[in-house]
Amino acid sequence: MNLHSGTYYWPATFPDAPSYPSLDQDLNCDVLIIGGGTSGAQCAYYLASHRLDVVVVEKGKIGFGSTITNTALIQYSGEKMFTDLIYTFGEEYISRHARLLKEAIDEIEEASKTVDLDFEFSRRDTLYSASSKEDVSPLKKEYEWLKQQGFKLGFWDKEKIEAHYPFSREAAIYSYDDGELNPFKFTHALLGWAAKRGTEVYEETEVNGHHYDREQKRMVVSTKTGHSIRARRVIFAAGYDGIDVKKEKKASFVSTYTVTTSPVDDLSAWHNRTLIWETARPYLYLRTTADNRILIGGLDDNTTYPEDRDSKLVHKKKKLIEELETLFPGLNVKPEYYSTAFYGGTVDGLPIVGRYDDYPDSYFLFAFGDNGTVYSQLLAKLIAEDIRDGHSADLDLYRQDRPLLGNQ
Repeated sequence: MNLHSGTYYWPATFPDAPSYPSLDQDLNCDVLIIGGGTSGAQCAYYLASHRLDVVVVEKGKIGFGSTITNTALIQYSGEKMFTDLIYTFGEEYISRHARLLKEAIDEIEEASKTVDLDFEFSRRDTLYSASSKEDVSPLKKEYEWLKQQGFKLGFWDKEKIEAHYPFSREAAIYSYDDGELNPFKFTHALLGWAAKRGTEVYEETEVNGHHYDREQKRMVVSTKTGHSIRARRVIFAAGYDGIDVKKEKKASFVSTYTVTTSPVDDLSAWHNRTLIWETARPYLYLRTTADNRILIGGLDDNTTYPEDRDSKLVHKKKKLIEELETLFPGLNVKPEYYSTAFYGGTVDGLPIVGRYDDYPDSYFLFAFGDNGTVYSQLLAKLIAEDIRDGHSADLDLYRQDRPLLGNQ
């Protein structure tokens, strides 16, 4: 899949990132992870140090797939409100989902204290604003449900927003304890930590076939380097490229656009350097970086053709800067990096762990959605539990054949 184009900020923050060899021999292992981006690294992190032989293969360079276009807003709330998800899945189901997302953010913070490389994790508050008067009522309903679930947040009216920001909105949920990170460093930090504990990592090693050995009960995966890997379990953590391996009917795609500015001298007008997004669809989202840049994205387009997507990049870059200057006048921002990429979601609003009959003993980690890094942390933990312990109590919540409300 032609995932993205443009210029990329995250790799520039870690120009001396470690490299790994390509596979030059046949291997046997307990777990093969296909994909060396964020999702693959999170799986490796959870499987390391558990007396398992784990191998990671990446077709290109580590972290250079969708990871380099990941904006890494670390939040529990997503594009589809929890109060809407309840209509599909039920109260108990979505309450558990929300708690698992909060735990996943806590686990990311714990990883930041565990691994050797600083991946610039910081706790951030979030301003989730109503884009119109009509959006205030459902936003208030969402706030009340989250408050009942024990989440720390407030509901801000127009006057309070105007007192804290140079722009105005009718209302907003103000959430505490979200976060942000550098996804490129995050990926390398987790993989480096796993590699020190025995995980084998290979770059420039593209998978081009597989079959299941029923006698030995192992997946046999072949690579373009002419070698094979026999694995007791396989995790396809290849992000959007995973759809090229196994089509998933619940997945859907659009194109999105992102600008990262040059460093900004004065961010004092940006209250607490919050994460910012809105109820409009498509929506704008904003965050700051460790070196005082502003990352703004959105203006999603329904096209799934790379040529059409790429042709709109210059116009979308200009429009995003205009939107930023409207929100924060006087910042004098300049676009230094800008890119466009495919963005995957799911039709029902939950990420997916695919378990398919034609891929025995395999998992497809489809952490699609606006909270991809958080979804992936959650799914990686559940998959690792299932492999290590033979069962994960929460994994069925995210299977591709998960129940709808009427089928529970």
